[in-house]
Amino acid sequence: MITNTSLEGESEFIIKIHDINDNEPKFTKDPYFAHVPEMSPLGTVVMQVTATDADDPTYGNSAKVVYSILLGQPYFSVEPNTGVIRTALPNMDRETKENYVVVIQAKDMAGQMGGLSGTTTVSITLSDVNDNPPRFPKSLYEFKVPESTEPGWTVAVLRATDADIGRNAEMSYRITSSDSPTMFDISTNRSTQEGVVTLRKPLDFEKKRTHTLRIQVENSNPDAGFLHYVATTDEATVKLIVEDVDEPPAFDRLSYVMEVKEDADAGTIIGSVSAADPDSSRSPVRYSIDRRTDMDRVFNVHPGNGSVFMLRTLDREENPWHNISVIATEFSNRAPVYIRILDVNDNAPTFATYYETFVCENAKANQRIQTVSATDADEPVGGHRFFFSLAHEASGKANFTIRDNKDNTAGILTRRNSYNRLQKSTYLVPVVISDGDFPMQSSTNTLTVRVCTCDREGNMQLCNQEALVLTAGLSTGALMAIIICVIILLMIVVLFAALRRQQRKKEPLIISKEDVRDNVVSYNDEGGGEEDTQAFDIGTLRNPEATEESKQRRDIKPETLHPPVRRTMFLPPAHRDNADVRDFINQRLQDNDQDPTAPPYDSLATYAYEGSGSVAESLSSLGSITTEGEQDYNYLSEWGPRFKKLSDMYGGEDSDSCRDS
Repeated sequence: MITNTSLEGESEFIIKIHDINDNEPKFTKDPYFAHVPEMSPLGTVVMQVTATDADDPTYGNSAKVVYSILLGQPYFSVEPNTGVIRTALPNMDRETKENYVVVIQAKDMAGQMGGLSGTTTVSITLSDVNDNPPRFPKSLYEFKVPESTEPGWTVAVLRATDADIGRNAEMSYRITSSDSPTMFDISTNRSTQEGVVTLRKPLDFEKKRTHTLRIQVENSNPDAGFLHYVATTDEATVKLIVEDVDEPPAFDRLSYVMEVKEDADAGTIIGSVSAADPDSSRSPVRYSIDRRTDMDRVFNVHPGNGSVFMLRTLDREENPWHNISVIATEFSNRAPVYIRILDVNDNAPTFATYYETFVCENAKANQRIQTVSATDADEPVGGHRFFFSLAHEASGKANFTIRDNKDNTAGILTRRNSYNRLQKSTYLVPVVISDGDFPMQSSTNTLTVRVCTCDREGNMQLCNQEALVLTAGLSTGALMAIIICVIILLMIVVLFAALRRQQRKKEPLIISKEDVRDNVVSYNDEGGGEEDTQAFDIGTLRNPEATEESKQRRDIKPETLHPPVRRTMFLPPAHRDNADVRDFINQRLQDNDQDPTAPPYDSLATYAYEGSGSVAESLSSLGSITTEGEQDYNYLSEWGPRFKKLSDMYGGEDSDSCRDS
């Protein structure tokens, strides 16, 4: 029966899990960014990095982190236990190197072998301090100033340089000495840090032609920590050259008062005026009356000496006062006039030269095949600027495109992937070139493109004949010379062929088509019997004169000691059983092959040999050792039909006697 009653009381167990080193240290940031002033002393604190470890810090060294530097030495160092980064070199200069990258490693197990580690990157930037003074690029400056320059105008601008940045690069200018103390002033342009020299009093070329100033520049915000070893100022000399200006003549007085009696006659001189040219040239002065002040033409002035005289009598009651103005001008005040013809845009740009190129049949789209440039007879002030495009009528169905390079050149590009030379071997690409002046001028120029067969590297292999001639750039004279040479070569070939044909018409030594080297030629030979003559070809006897003409003399040694190898002669199969003839011929061939004085290979060799191949042997009675009655001629019947006559003559009696008995 199940009662769900516990058989034993409840027990409590405590399980403690021991930590193992299964977590690597992790930095709180990655990357870190820090700044430290340049020229800082050794050991200056840059910043502190922190890494945490998730392992149990109370159990062993699993969570004890030690810091080290992997990248950034020898400029910086890190404290192993705290992670504080310090400068390791003194006086690091921002102007030499501004940014540094430092890699810090954190390793647990107190840095022992087998511990886990993590890294972080620290970007350190050196901040600027005012450790560089301003400097003038030159020690002497020269400026030209017209003497007509009005007071308050700028006559010179100076620019000093400072390697520092921001507030540390601000500078101030001042005049330390001058040969004209009250003539000039200087101020600082805060936006550009330039020294601006202005004019305080009018200049006079005739009195003083040059002015010399001594200008000093200094830091506006000097750093007291660097004053003991860095100069904070710099000086330069400024020389102002006064340029002469053609000034009008000046009267010796501002106004003149003259008196004359009213009863004075016309032509009476009532006074004179005097003016002089203030320029160094001292040009003569010419005087005249300003007729706007003497509408009635009562007075006049002598143009050379300035004497004023009356043109008619005066009436005081009518007009007691006359106010006139006298004009003094330089007598030789002439200015040369140079007439310059200004260019107008009246010429259209064209191709710089004649362009002709080729395109491969296996070309790819957007492949550049030619770069074209333009020329223009006009000379605009700002220089040429050409624009390239395809003609409007050809742009819609064009096989090529054009790309303006924005430098007065353009590239001609393919528009499709392949071209068929057999279908169309030449393309004429109309290119419109326009200039950028007003009024705009343009012209249409034609680029000739030949379609050619090319290899895989794009090298031309085959084009139509016209393209090859044009590509080579041959002149008409060169083409004519080539044609004449070809004709002469053809005439030489025809003449040589005719001579060879005439030589072939001569009667050959042997009429038979069989090769003489495959036959044993023999004549004037008695032979060795009926069967022996079958091995000989008497065809050469048909032309014995030719044989005698072609014989080689054996008493003349040939030019070469090494005659050509002779081919071994084999008898026809029908005569292979004639061993004596074969041996004789082979022996003669071997003798000729080894004899350096033998006739050439194609010479006719004649041999006198009777042979020994007859089955009847010798029929001469000189060799008989028996009497006629002792001879047995029955064997003649076995020799065949050729010897039937002899068989009947000598063997018949024996046969008859046998039949009778």
